[in-house]
Amino acid sequence: MTTLVLGSASPARLRTLQRAGLTPYVVVSHVDEDAVLAAALLSYGALEPDEVPLVLARAKAEAVAALLDGDAAAGVPDDRPADALVLGCDSVLELDGEVHGKPADAAEASARWRRMRGRSGVLHTGHWVIDLREDGGGATLGAVASTTVHFADVTDAEIDAYVATGEPLSVAGAFTTDGLGGAFVAGIEGDHHNVVGLSLPLLRTLLADCGVLWTTLW
Repeated sequence: MTTLVLGSASPARLRTLQRAGLTPYVVVSHVDEDAVLAAALLSYGALEPDEVPLVLARAKAEAVAALLDGDAAAGVPDDRPADALVLGCDSVLELDGEVHGKPADAAEASARWRRMRGRSGVLHTGHWVIDLREDGGGATLGAVASTTVHFADVTDAEIDAYVATGEPLSVAGAFTTDGLGGAFVAGIEGDHHNVVGLSLPLLRTLLADCGVLWTTLW
């Protein structure tokens, strides 16, 4: 039986897959994102905003795939799936051509919200799939989903209260639509799942390219 392995610690991504009828096996990649981007800069030069999450998603998927190919001594649980498709994901917010991930602290989250309010940005999520199935084709492929987000013109008091909850510190772009920040997003253009961190339609397409029918994972 084919199992989707989610290479992410994100509860939102896990919930999105579960609500879509999938039961993913979770393995956290623990990738050093700064090191990955530094290496990419040396190899490819400056990355476009939508290329950043794809490079990170690939690095995370490859790290998890390598771990699953290891042994128990390397920290892999004994119950790891034998027929796995590994999914790595990463999300960033593009605003004025600049890339923003998770804010480093409350001050950065507050400053970012004061810059975003009443404006629009683009949430890019990179997806990378690696086929580890014994009878699979060994595919490794990825793509990016991009969704335009329109932010409400929130007040300073609302920003301070939101940042004080801690939610903006744990999510790319310092916002989310599936939590307390949902009231501060005036609208979106594109896949709403993508804003949470994982585009179900794009993932379905990537799995189909690996020869896996989405409904067989229910």
